[in-house]
Amino acid sequence: MSLQNKFKNFHDAIKLGRKDLEYTTARLKDDSITTDIVNRFKEDGYPVIEDFIQGSLATFTGIREKGQDFDIDRAIVIEAELAPENPITPKLAVLEVLEQRGFKNAKIKKPCVTADYKAEHLHIDIPIYRKYDNGQYELAVGKRHSDEENREWARASPRELIDWVNDYASDEAYGSNKHNQYRRTVRYLKRWRNFTFGDDVRRKIHSIGIAVMVKESFKSSINDEGFPDDLTALRETINHILNYRSYFTLVELDRYRVNVALPVSPNRDIFHCSSVATGTQFRNKLNALLKTLDNVSDEEQESKQCELLRSVFGEDFPECTATSSASSNAVKTVYASSGVVGTSQGA
Repeated sequence: MSLQNKFKNFHDAIKLGRKDLEYTTARLKDDSITTDIVNRFKEDGYPVIEDFIQGSLATFTGIREKGQDFDIDRAIVIEAELAPENPITPKLAVLEVLEQRGFKNAKIKKPCVTADYKAEHLHIDIPIYRKYDNGQYELAVGKRHSDEENREWARASPRELIDWVNDYASDEAYGSNKHNQYRRTVRYLKRWRNFTFGDDVRRKIHSIGIAVMVKESFKSSINDEGFPDDLTALRETINHILNYRSYFTLVELDRYRVNVALPVSPNRDIFHCSSVATGTQFRNKLNALLKTLDNVSDEEQESKQCELLRSVFGEDFPECTATSSASSNAVKTVYASSGVVGTSQGA
């Protein structure tokens, strides 16, 4: 079996879509909670005019992780003219809905209302927006007891961000194949992050930051017949992130800060709360990953290639038999353009 086939099996093992069987409980819970919020907001005089999934399930870059909660990231949108002036008011209503449903640890965080449902291994984030007639969104920002100076309806572009991540040049040769490879690359790096970093740092290396960095730096590797080479795409993309972009800024000797701007309004820094320690670890471990991938590329024995890849991705990357040779990489792996990588049609 070729190394590309090993990447395919690895991707199949880690990808998660909203329609996947493992996500059934989370999907049903999400639908039920959304219905309760819609009813509550209608009673309070600011009916929901729109709701949608955000995050990795909206961009088809979700991954499953053993021992980790499934995420629900549901945006709730109300009409700007009917929205309460205080952005905390609708967040308090959502909090009450979650508490009435038995969530013991629901809380209002600055960007959203959040809760964990331990019995079902669910983590819930519910951001609330108000929307103007011209299509502009504003996010309800502030904690439960924030004063006027620390709460606001802040300009946001949640739909534009989803569209930006999902957009690709459909008229380009193998455009959909390249975008599918982009999504796989994001998933590989998210699994690497989860496998490599401790919990405290892992949470600070935001998934949307990875998705943006990869999208802006992506170097596809698709041959003239449309067959992918994920190892090469991953290596060249990481090299571009490290050496041809300005995501990591040297602040003192061997210490770096990470900065990645949102590609849509308000173009804030995704990592604006991250410390120098986080930026330094992120950069150093990306460098180490690139060196490992270079070693994989140079290695002749497929068994040793897989051993190296398992050292950075974990046990979900397949093992190889000791007799396998890297020369078998010439075997082609067919990726249907519509869905073996968890697109909207097949996730």
